[in-house]
Amino acid sequence: MELKPLSATNDFVFHKVFGENLNVLRDFLKSVLDLPAEDYKNLTVVDPNLDREYIEDKLGILDVKITAGSGKVIDIEVQIRQQRSIWKRMQFYTSKMLVEQVKSGYPYDKINRAISILIADFVMIKENEAYHNCFRLYDEKTKARFPDSIEINILELPKIHEADGTQLGNWMRFFSATTEEDFMNLAQTNPAINEAWGVIKVLSGDERSRALAEAREKARMDLDSFLGDARYEGRQEGRQEEKLEVARNLLRKNMSHDDISDATGLSLDEINRLAAGLS
Repeated sequence: MELKPLSATNDFVFHKVFGENLNVLRDFLKSVLDLPAEDYKNLTVVDPNLDREYIEDKLGILDVKITAGSGKVIDIEVQIRQQRSIWKRMQFYTSKMLVEQVKSGYPYDKINRAISILIADFVMIKENEAYHNCFRLYDEKTKARFPDSIEINILELPKIHEADGTQLGNWMRFFSATTEEDFMNLAQTNPAINEAWGVIKVLSGDERSRALAEAREKARMDLDSFLGDARYEGRQEGRQEEKLEVARNLLRKNMSHDDISDATGLSLDEINRLAAGLS
């Protein structure tokens, strides 16, 4: 029986495809970002977690961090389940990439733009039907744009249409593809997508790689189920002490503070205080 291809949104697969193949990464970035050509010439993947094989504390969010030729810092994230804190999390990640550039005695005019790309497998922006929204700092009244600084790109997979044959549209369908036929049709549209499909095809047929990818997916599904039970328990009990006890149990299981906040409705400050009390 022929095995179903692994998904490009899987943690392990995502890193293998985009973190280890610069031609693939370069083509995808060009489809999303409006940057000078020289920015794409010398891309360097700098994410220290690319070689990690076993999932720990980052279920659902995947990332590859890159420095461009001009020094711009780019972060690609994939979120496969909706979280209440996702907007603030993206602001935090992008701002942190700015702050990380500042060292003692470092001149402010040397700080490069921080760019985030979030690929979401759910609808985040209900105000329009566009699958790509780019957010930058600007004055709402005068429309004057704040130079450089930060940029957050949101790509929503559910909004893509089959008729969209643009470079970005094809990449969006690549992330949504589930069958070999889907991948092979997309591979004919673009040499970089063909290369990406080649990587997925090899990974899907490799027993060890498939086991690692499936372990990541199982861990994510287990967490979704666990958090769903915690939310239900919190709603049923409704009292603060029960919510606090649920949060303590999640902390003991090393769940992220954001996930615990989503599950219980407690603020991050309350969760941080609980975590300090358990240490």
